[in-house]
Amino acid sequence: MKWILLAWQNLGRNRRRTLATLLLIAMGVTGIMTTTGFALYTYESLQEFAMRENGQLILSHPDFFEREEEFPLQLGVADSDDIRATLLKDLNVSYVLPSIEFNGLISNGEKTTIFMGRGVDTDLPKVMGPALNIVDGRALSLRPDPAQDYEVILGQGLAESMQASIGSGLTLMSTTSDGALNAIDVIVQGIVATGIPEMDARYLMVHNSSAQFLLDTDNVSQLSIYLRNSDLQSDYQQRLTDEFPHLLVTPWQDRAFFYRSVKNLYDRIFGVMGVVILIMVLFAIFNTSAMSVMERIREIGTLGALGTRRSEIIRLFLLEASLLGGLGTLLGYGLSGILTIALTVFDVQMPAPPGQTEGYPLQVYFSGEVALWALFGVVVISMLASALAVRKGTQLTVAEALRYA
Repeated sequence: MKWILLAWQNLGRNRRRTLATLLLIAMGVTGIMTTTGFALYTYESLQEFAMRENGQLILSHPDFFEREEEFPLQLGVADSDDIRATLLKDLNVSYVLPSIEFNGLISNGEKTTIFMGRGVDTDLPKVMGPALNIVDGRALSLRPDPAQDYEVILGQGLAESMQASIGSGLTLMSTTSDGALNAIDVIVQGIVATGIPEMDARYLMVHNSSAQFLLDTDNVSQLSIYLRNSDLQSDYQQRLTDEFPHLLVTPWQDRAFFYRSVKNLYDRIFGVMGVVILIMVLFAIFNTSAMSVMERIREIGTLGALGTRRSEIIRLFLLEASLLGGLGTLLGYGLSGILTIALTVFDVQMPAPPGQTEGYPLQVYFSGEVALWALFGVVVISMLASALAVRKGTQLTVAEALRYA
């Protein structure tokens, strides 16, 4: 305890230098905590969006994601209603949403263009929540009226291309599962923005029943399974594989291409930034420790003359560096915590990422795990820098240290 107290007193010898070093360490820790917190927020947001869109698990034909269909829903899932009813009996399952992927032509009577369609379940708006960004109109009806025209939601770019607004009538044309040509009239109920201009220019949604009527089939492309607890995903995946051996069970991670790309990119960028910041901390501690050693060489000689062992002198400097690194890290925690709270109070919008049209709010998470790793890393680096700096001073003999000018 006396060594810690002595190390604390030594830090106060040159308060200006100690304060400058503390601030530099604190800024470095704040940078690490902030960048890591931003990455964690981004990962969680993209993960939530991916799971809202496709569920934690996806049931499909074994070849659905591997090869092209020769005709619509050739690789679809039959008896989807029975499978859905079976899965919903499990209390761990909150939703099972069938969906249909199809394409064809859309016409307003004067202009015809290609569309990429998606048949959706009526529960989709509840599952997607704010991730379903309807900029005009409303979502598809929960109970479509067979006596009325089919409903459709258009991508923002497709609506502009077709000069369509809420209530406009359009015609969808596609090839049926038998190879014949079929068409249905639809009424625009809403306009959605996916955030990706290329997708908005071709995207539309209809009820599953509308898509099945257009394609003349009862199959669906896939079944998205939403679990009440995501921690059960691995166990439930194996259970579904055993229960439905004729179908492919795909975890959401395998279909979240954008999430994986962003995560790999951010891991590399912020990893390099973290290494650079730690190197800056190393040099700051080394500079402070080296100056302290040079100023106290005679003191080191005096301590040696009084019988203090070299290991004890080195331990004293290591304790000083550890205290410096620990205090600087704690100060960095405080700064990053203030920044995290401030971003929850003030609405700071990030610009739209490349290839997208929608920005998003800037948020930074405070991670306890990252904080512990930052403390460990800074303290270890501080001790390493101090050990390198004190090496020269402790190598001198007592007589050389006492004569040092």
